[in-house]
Amino acid sequence: MTLVKSSSGIRGTLGGKVGEGFSPLEIIKFSAGYVSWMKKKYKKKKYIIILGRDGRVTSALFQQFLVITFQSLGINVINIGLSTTPTVGIAVKNEKADGGIMLTASHNPKNWNGLKMFNSCGEFLSEKDFKKLFFIVEKEHFRFSSYKKLGNIFYVKNYIQKHIKKIISLPIIDKNIIEKARLKIVVDGINSTGGIAVPILLKYLGVHVVKMYCEPHGDFIHNPEPIEKNLREICKKVPQIKANLGISVDPDVDRVVFICENGDFFGEEYTLVSIADYILENKFGPVVSTLSSSYALKDLSIKKGVPHYFTSVGEVHVVKKMKEVHAVIGGEGNGGIIYPDLRYGRDALVGIALFLTQIAKLNITLSKLKKRYSNYFMSKKKIRFYSHEKIKILFNIIKKKYKKEKINFSDGIKIYLLNNEWIHIRKSNTENIIRIHTESYSKRRANFLAKEIICEVKKL
Repeated sequence: MTLVKSSSGIRGTLGGKVGEGFSPLEIIKFSAGYVSWMKKKYKKKKYIIILGRDGRVTSALFQQFLVITFQSLGINVINIGLSTTPTVGIAVKNEKADGGIMLTASHNPKNWNGLKMFNSCGEFLSEKDFKKLFFIVEKEHFRFSSYKKLGNIFYVKNYIQKHIKKIISLPIIDKNIIEKARLKIVVDGINSTGGIAVPILLKYLGVHVVKMYCEPHGDFIHNPEPIEKNLREICKKVPQIKANLGISVDPDVDRVVFICENGDFFGEEYTLVSIADYILENKFGPVVSTLSSSYALKDLSIKKGVPHYFTSVGEVHVVKKMKEVHAVIGGEGNGGIIYPDLRYGRDALVGIALFLTQIAKLNITLSKLKKRYSNYFMSKKKIRFYSHEKIKILFNIIKKKYKKEKINFSDGIKIYLLNNEWIHIRKSNTENIIRIHTESYSKRRANFLAKEIICEVKKL
């Protein structure tokens, strides 16, 4: 059993003993702690929370625990039902709510679930606020309301449509030019709310949609992380039916990847690179990505003559830096796009709208578009770990092995090699694993660099 607590919220596997997995008791404990945190931070008489959920089998059930807990603590709840993580963020802002919770485990498999928590700005809690929340959960005794002061629940439908209309109203999105391109697009909704949201967006944009696994029953047909090895079926389908491209998202729709017209994987790293390219054609300013993201974005920023900044992995870190430097675009190399003119948070739907505007204006295929950018190869490996002591030993070994190289210790260990090659080793924020990312101009070389680290891990 697994329970992970980090700046990405809490998530875990289902079943097992209390404290060792994501159970109803964990939901009640953390949601009550979240309410206490909110009351300490905002100090008001009445509070409103937005509540949404992804399509997982357990999300509808667990939603009931959240509603009961919030009402028992005197909190009013606006339940928007089946939703996306960015939609909850938009709803918090629209409804002037004090916070929001999305029931999701994001890209993790169907035997997982979790809570993503928002502040009153519709953004994830900062690292500092998460630490306060975790302290409250461990130390505080919660005070529940009398029957006269119970919270109310309100149901609001069609919030995904409200989110989409907000995206389409952005001046940088050109609905007319997308419509004129007469695009045919295959959508893999991974049996969650992407199967609802992405087709609605595409129909608003005048796109012919071919659906795959868009029924949001939560019994994911394949591993839900939107990476190449999990998307072989859509990669075959796109050229088979002569579609212009394919789109795949994760279960809570904050990450998006694209499939080329010939069935090649466009690459999750190049989602951010290509969208940044379009943004920088229209607006001059800094860009931000994480230490585990491709150097292709840095190369693009040099070409465009704008500053580029790296941060620790995680949305909260990217958002913090974007605000500091007034970045015009940012995100993560996993397909997460943060466009601040809409909201400070990853959003697959705005990413899709920006990307389609770009290719419609350029009148270009995805395979040709990708040739415009630096051609790097990345190896992304992960190894399960159970001992924090062994991780410390591993990091010390790596530090000694690469002592002659430039090393960054701000998020695990990042080793800078010649010719823009690098190795990044860090503990995951979302699973009990060590992530090993490497990048090189050669696929063989990237894999070789990763294998060197894996060999050191196996020796422990």
